[in-house]
Amino acid sequence: MRFDVITLFPELIAPFTQAGIVRRAFDSGQVVLRLWNPRDFAEGNYRRVDDRPFGGGPGMVMMAEPLARCLRAVRADRGEEGGEQAPVVLFSPIGDTLRHQAVEGWAASSGAVLICGRYEGIDQRFIDRYVTHQISLGDFVLSGGEIAALALIDAVARLQPGVLNDEGSHQFDSFNPAVDGLLDCPHYTRPEAWEGESAPAALMSGHHAQIERWRRDQRLALTQRHRPELIAAARASGLLDRADESFLAQQAPGDRA
Repeated sequence: MRFDVITLFPELIAPFTQAGIVRRAFDSGQVVLRLWNPRDFAEGNYRRVDDRPFGGGPGMVMMAEPLARCLRAVRADRGEEGGEQAPVVLFSPIGDTLRHQAVEGWAASSGAVLICGRYEGIDQRFIDRYVTHQISLGDFVLSGGEIAALALIDAVARLQPGVLNDEGSHQFDSFNPAVDGLLDCPHYTRPEAWEGESAPAALMSGHHAQIERWRRDQRLALTQRHRPELIAAARASGLLDRADESFLAQQAPGDRA
């Protein structure tokens, strides 16, 4: 899997490959990351990559030509000039919100070219000609696409085999089909009592079925309180059994399990 990131600030992304647990994905070569600066493909002494917007207005717009030259260099380096080409992703407020299902899809792919916009945006002609996917992290605006690119790469890298200490741990993450798309349950560790509050008795019981029922109930309660639409989706898909429905029926708004 290979991600090529086109960014004016490669120094923001480079340290990511050497930090945290996802470093294993890069060290093992499971995920290859290449950084490209469109300024290297700009013309003139100042290597200009932006200009004032037509029609006036605040800010600057990234020019199409330096980005296009950079993308052509990426294609050549990937050996895609005459064959199948990797998707080109732009991080943009109009894109589809990144969710677990999409992350799983990217994790099973061969990678993509990620475009990190800056300033007021990118010349629309480049977007129309080259961009195949647009992704958003949510209804807010960042200074550039680098944080969004890192979010996607991190989410994808941690799903690669062997990256996490426990091979199956990500299967119990929030939104995962293994937990029927619900939110994850709370977690506790030593000491058993901390500042006068004890860990839940069910987790200390050693009774596997009781522990799993407690965790399921917690997932249901948290999801009903914070993301009720996920409960509705699980119900519509037939993923809630009688015990689940009985527990939910007993939960008044704001209740804790």
